Amino acid sequence: MTVKVHFLPDNIEIDAEAGETILQVANRAGISIPTGCLMGSCHACEVEIDGGQVICSCISAVPAGVSRFTVNLYVDPTW
Repeated sequence: MTVKVHFLPDNIEIDAEAGETILQVANRAGISIPTGCLMGSCHACEVEIDGGQVICSCISAVPAGVSRFTVNLYVDPTW
Protein backbone atom coordinates (compact mmCIF):
# COMPACT_ATOMS: atom_id res chain seq x y z
CA MET A 1 0.00 0.00 0.00
CA THR A 2 1.34 3.42 -0.97
CA VAL A 3 1.35 6.12 1.70
CA LYS A 4 1.73 9.85 0.97
CA VAL A 5 4.41 11.18 3.32
CA HIS A 6 4.28 14.94 3.85
CA PHE A 7 7.43 16.58 5.23
CA LEU A 8 7.11 19.90 7.07
CA PRO A 9 8.25 22.67 7.12
CA ASP A 10 9.58 22.06 3.59
CA ASN A 11 6.10 21.10 2.35
CA ILE A 12 7.46 18.16 0.33
CA GLU A 13 5.26 15.15 -0.36
CA ILE A 14 6.46 11.78 -1.61
CA ASP A 15 4.98 8.31 -2.04
CA ALA A 16 6.32 5.64 0.29
CA GLU A 17 5.64 2.03 1.11
CA ALA A 18 4.48 1.00 4.57
CA GLY A 19 7.49 -0.39 6.42
CA GLU A 20 10.11 1.90 4.85
CA THR A 21 12.01 3.86 7.46
CA ILE A 22 11.24 7.54 7.61
CA LEU A 23 14.94 8.24 7.11
CA GLN A 24 14.95 6.25 3.82
CA VAL A 25 11.88 8.11 2.58
CA ALA A 26 13.39 11.48 3.51
CA ASN A 27 16.62 10.62 1.66
CA ARG A 28 14.66 9.70 -1.48
CA ALA A 29 12.83 13.03 -1.23
CA GLY A 30 16.15 14.92 -1.03
CA ILE A 31 15.58 15.86 2.61
CA SER A 32 18.52 15.68 4.97
CA ILE A 33 17.86 14.46 8.50
CA PRO A 34 20.90 14.49 10.81
CA THR A 35 22.01 11.04 11.93
CA GLY A 36 24.42 9.58 14.40
CA CYS A 37 24.33 5.93 15.37
CA LEU A 38 21.58 4.77 12.94
CA MET A 39 20.26 2.50 15.71
CA GLY A 40 17.95 4.91 17.57
CA SER A 41 20.23 5.31 20.58
CA CYS A 42 21.67 8.78 20.01
CA HIS A 43 18.37 10.47 19.02
CA ALA A 44 20.11 12.69 16.44
CA CYS A 45 17.47 11.80 13.86
CA GLU A 46 14.40 12.68 15.95
CA VAL A 47 11.37 14.02 14.10
CA GLU A 48 7.81 14.74 15.15
CA ILE A 49 5.02 12.76 13.52
CA ASP A 50 1.23 13.11 13.40
CA GLY A 51 -0.15 13.77 16.86
CA GLY A 52 3.08 15.28 18.20
CA GLN A 53 4.87 12.02 18.97
CA VAL A 54 8.68 12.28 18.72
CA ILE A 55 10.42 9.28 17.13
CA CYS A 56 13.84 8.34 15.74
CA SER A 57 13.55 8.36 11.95
CA CYS A 58 16.33 5.80 11.46
CA ILE A 59 14.37 2.98 13.12
CA SER A 60 10.74 4.10 12.73
CA ALA A 61 8.72 2.95 9.75
CA VAL A 62 5.97 4.49 7.69
CA PRO A 63 2.83 2.97 9.22
CA ALA A 64 0.52 0.59 7.40
CA GLY A 65 -3.18 1.27 7.09
CA VAL A 66 -2.95 5.02 6.53
CA SER A 67 -3.15 6.95 3.28
CA ARG A 68 -1.24 10.03 4.47
CA PHE A 69 1.43 10.57 7.10
CA THR A 70 3.01 13.86 8.22
CA VAL A 71 6.59 14.25 9.46
CA ASN A 72 7.61 17.55 11.02
CA LEU A 73 11.35 18.19 10.88
CA TYR A 74 12.84 20.43 13.48
CA VAL A 75 16.34 21.39 14.44
CA ASP A 76 17.84 20.25 17.73
CA PRO A 77 20.35 22.99 18.68
CA THR A 78 22.60 20.45 20.44
CA TRP A 79 23.34 18.61 17.17
